[in-house]
Amino acid sequence: MAPLRKPGEAAEAEGSAVRRESSGAEVVLSPDPAAPAPLCPHGPTLLFVKVNQGREETRRFYACSACRDRKDCNFFQWEDEKLSGARLAAREAHNQRCQPPLTRMQCVERYLKFIELPLSQRKFCQRCQQLLLPDDWGEHCEHQVLGDISVTQLKRPSQLLYPLENKKTYAQYLFADRSCRFFVDLLSSLGFRRVLCVGTPRLHELIRLKASDDKKSNIKSILLDIDFRYSQFYMEDSFCHYNMFNHHFFDGKAALEECRAFLQEDEGEGVIMVTDPPFGGLVEPLAITFKKLIALWKEGQSQDDSHKELPIFWIFPYFFESRIRQIFPSFCMLDYQVDYDNHALYKHGKTGRKQSPVRIFTNIPPNKIILPTEEGYRFCPLCQRYVSLENQHCEHCDSCTSKDGRKWNHCFLCKKCVKPSWIHCSICNHCAVPDHSCEGPKDGCFICGELDHKRTACPNISLSKKANKAVRKQKQRKSNKMKLETTKGQSMNHTSVTRKKKRREKAHQ
Repeated sequence: MAPLRKPGEAAEAEGSAVRRESSGAEVVLSPDPAAPAPLCPHGPTLLFVKVNQGREETRRFYACSACRDRKDCNFFQWEDEKLSGARLAAREAHNQRCQPPLTRMQCVERYLKFIELPLSQRKFCQRCQQLLLPDDWGEHCEHQVLGDISVTQLKRPSQLLYPLENKKTYAQYLFADRSCRFFVDLLSSLGFRRVLCVGTPRLHELIRLKASDDKKSNIKSILLDIDFRYSQFYMEDSFCHYNMFNHHFFDGKAALEECRAFLQEDEGEGVIMVTDPPFGGLVEPLAITFKKLIALWKEGQSQDDSHKELPIFWIFPYFFESRIRQIFPSFCMLDYQVDYDNHALYKHGKTGRKQSPVRIFTNIPPNKIILPTEEGYRFCPLCQRYVSLENQHCEHCDSCTSKDGRKWNHCFLCKKCVKPSWIHCSICNHCAVPDHSCEGPKDGCFICGELDHKRTACPNISLSKKANKAVRKQKQRKSNKMKLETTKGQSMNHTSVTRKKKRREKAHQ
């Protein structure tokens, strides 16, 4: 999964990553365990609290974990709201109506029947996005139907299915073949035998294709994805209908056990998790889910291996680096730019600000990961890792500092490298874009920028109030001066026009 972003939207998203919690809703990460979350069609909901300029409102509410737009899922319930039996029954009925029309077992039975059909009878309804058995043909006779569905097509369902391009819910943008093949080759070279694909359907396909075509390949995978349409193409041990924002298996305990068995096979050796969540998704709930999958893997570990970590590739934009590393300190960000097939902007070969901002976050040591030199990556002997060609080593930072593929400049006042378009602001006392707002909030604490506390608990809150007052006065003086100059200029122009008018009248006389 990856996001739909319009031109300039990547920069906007970067700003939103920095301006988090300024307003809107924030997830409550430690809800009362004695009060289980109510269910919506996408599983257990999340508890939110409204935030306005860093201040939390008193009343909290439950909303859907997967859908950010209430048009997709309109679930809403106050935390302290008591519902009648009738309303609870109506909600349960609604949740059931929203589930896929076929059970997991029915999908498997239909698939087994479908592959037994002769090629001329294998049909796929593009309108309903469904494999058709002969008994279904009458219901779809007026729909656009593809015929002669080959075994090769069945192995690449992402090319049959229309991508779900709602960026606030599914954001189903698929790896380009270039990136997909890079992942498969990398996983193979690192010695992994099993891949837990969380929201990466195309990678899952390519791993299975390689295993079927190459007898030497011993890699296998299982796909966990919220798109239930994939259930008609895979057996139970290859696909689980899954919500990565709340660790919810739609098909219950049976699906959970399939995932558990996959992670714990060979005592957990040789397995890696690769995940590509929607960029609009909240980082904290995702991290909680990933920790639950890690715990599931650790259950199969012996006491001697308790210090080991589940290897992970988390594909996400580079501007979420600080938030990801705050939760997973052992993670580092690789320079490899991930690109997508069905995305207008995030494609390979673009330069400057148009380059894909999507990177790989991993707990695998970066010196073990070889990036393709033919695509413009080089090995930095000082950093002991592969970096992009324009990512130059800074002798002051003692690191290759660029995050976006461009050459960054060192700011001696900030004592770090910054983007080439940024300038040092004497008011904010740090580098920022030229047209930034000096009073804009920062990541973590709105005052000092530290990540371990909120604005209300900041020890510098009194100093901040004084500084903000001084900045406002300075801006007010500048604004008054500009108004005065404008008024003065308009007055002089008016005087000049009046004089010319009088001269013209005199000449006519």
